[in-house]
Amino acid sequence: MASFIKTPEQQELLTKINQLKQVFTEREPQLDALGSFPFQDFEDLKKINYHTLTLPKEYGGQGMGLYEYILCQEAIAEGSGSTGLCIGWHNGIILEYAENRHWNEETASWLLTAVKNGAIINTAASERNAGSPTRGALPKTSVKRNGNQLLINGEKTFTSLAPILDYFLVTATNEQSEVELVIIPRDITGLSIKETWDSVAMRGTASHTLLLENVTVPEHFVLSNTAYQKSLYKGWLLHIPACYIGIAAAARNYAIGFAASYVPASFGKPIAEAPNIKQIIGDIELELATARHLLYGTIERYEQSNQKESLEEALEVTKLAVTNAAISIVDKAMKIVGARALSASNQMHRYYLNVRAGLYNPPMEDVVKGKLANKAIQSFQQK
Repeated sequence: MASFIKTPEQQELLTKINQLKQVFTEREPQLDALGSFPFQDFEDLKKINYHTLTLPKEYGGQGMGLYEYILCQEAIAEGSGSTGLCIGWHNGIILEYAENRHWNEETASWLLTAVKNGAIINTAASERNAGSPTRGALPKTSVKRNGNQLLINGEKTFTSLAPILDYFLVTATNEQSEVELVIIPRDITGLSIKETWDSVAMRGTASHTLLLENVTVPEHFVLSNTAYQKSLYKGWLLHIPACYIGIAAAARNYAIGFAASYVPASFGKPIAEAPNIKQIIGDIELELATARHLLYGTIERYEQSNQKESLEEALEVTKLAVTNAAISIVDKAMKIVGARALSASNQMHRYYLNVRAGLYNPPMEDVVKGKLANKAIQSFQQK
């Protein structure tokens, strides 16, 4: 990863995170429990102001761009996948705003000031039996106007960061069948969290169910009415493959460390010297390097482009390719460690489970492959 650090500023950021990474790893077994969340990790990240990494400087943030954000996200996820994915949603949503400036200015101003002062935010968009919002499902959650007040009712699933969110950015359908993004403060009457998250992977994200029953907020809490606007620049979603390649890097480090130190009596020297193990390690190194070159190369193209909308395919392909590479790397690392990798006391089993969660983060593989197939077929039909 060091070869992808380009500036002293980036090195300084990574140095701060690397100082936290080991303690994140030590705490990660605690996240195997139902109802767990990396509270202490977030406290540590706030101490280095990581929650303001992508916050524009005019709001008191660090104003960092996509490249720095992804470098940091990979490093955090190497320490703890759940921590990396969670803080990634918060900083990524802010980066989307920094690039697009698509929120209502007055509303954005007070919300981002709250972020500067320590508030954590995330979008609540998924709903039970509605399918992924990225597939075009309109929210069943409703928002109705009553004078200068809004009345919100609904239920949201997969609400990552639920235990510590100060503000929920909720997608809701209004009377005109338009989707609006509404800010719901945590302490408001009618909001509750149902602890439904029982996934065996990424358990520490605490992606519980958000319940909204006759929640009333002022009309100016509408943050945007373009929640489903497809023209938004969304390079920040590369934090998803960055998270999973970070998990893969952690599995790689553990497996190679194990191979270099494990001396079975039947072999008489570290198994790292066995030709078959060297072959697996070589395959891991090649896959990891290839995935990183793709990831950071795509980011550089994205940041330098004046037509970011033209890079939608590159972003989607990068997510799929890097995430699948991460899964493959962890699987190979498991082979090096052997049967003990499946032990509940061995951290490898956590990498094995967590990395597979990437298959269910957007964009979905079938959607991307469908687009690629249609494009290929149409190119021949036109000929």
